[in-house]
Amino acid sequence: MVAIVDSGSTKSDWVILDEFKKVFLKTETIGFNPNFINKELIVPEIEKNTSLTSVKNSIKKIYFYGSGCGIQKNCDTIVEELSKVFVDAEITVREDLLAAAYAAYQGKPAIVCIMGTGSNSCYFDGENLKIKLPSLGFLMGDEGSGSAIGKQLVRRFFMQKLPADLSREFQEIYNLTIDDALKNMYHTTRPNAYLANFNKFVIDRKDHPYLRDMVLEEMKNFFDYQVLPYEESKEAEINFIGSIAYYYEDILRSAAAELNLNVGQIVQKPIESLVNYHIKYIL
Repeated sequence: MVAIVDSGSTKSDWVILDEFKKVFLKTETIGFNPNFINKELIVPEIEKNTSLTSVKNSIKKIYFYGSGCGIQKNCDTIVEELSKVFVDAEITVREDLLAAAYAAYQGKPAIVCIMGTGSNSCYFDGENLKIKLPSLGFLMGDEGSGSAIGKQLVRRFFMQKLPADLSREFQEIYNLTIDDALKNMYHTTRPNAYLANFNKFVIDRKDHPYLRDMVLEEMKNFFDYQVLPYEESKEAEINFIGSIAYYYEDILRSAAAELNLNVGQIVQKPIESLVNYHIKYIL
């Protein structure tokens, strides 16, 4: 059996293929971004999933694509921890941008962007992946991401920038205190996922003029910092992977139109396309 894993900061999608390259199992775990999760939690989290543990000895190859895995040290951490569960498996760990490139590939070169809990971008010509820009994480980067939009919302709430109607609704739903917010942002293992969770409030009200403008500004920041530095950006199609791009698609396309950029497909969950790419080109 072969496992193909697409792991973000919030969750991981797992697909297990049988010896005939047919889907045997689909399941989920939390995200295993080594920049945020304590590595000691990876094995226990996998072992919570009885579907995975029931086939762990039958899995012979694992293709793991993960947020935070653009650094060799982090790749080694994932290999080390996965090998404790899948003892007979050959494990390959690569960055999530490569998974996005594979999933979005339509036979022609394109700029491929991730826009989920975090954000990132690359250029993929079908064979070679070009990453021109570093991933600075949610403190300094991740423009347009779920954590960036959540951060803007929480910041504006506490600094009394939200319109009265939005401020009142936010307080009624979350009853959020500054102590709770600071604790979750600075003293937990997944602060980026915590901030991204506030997107439900924005998505449910994304037609509110104030929130629409806030998201539009964040999308323009993404294009400015993570797309326009690519010389191919004015001609190439720009494809997106991730739930934030999916839920804010209309605002994302509006931001691109203002900058004369061509947004192509937007895929919420890349795992199926990623699996198809492996079946066609790798396995």
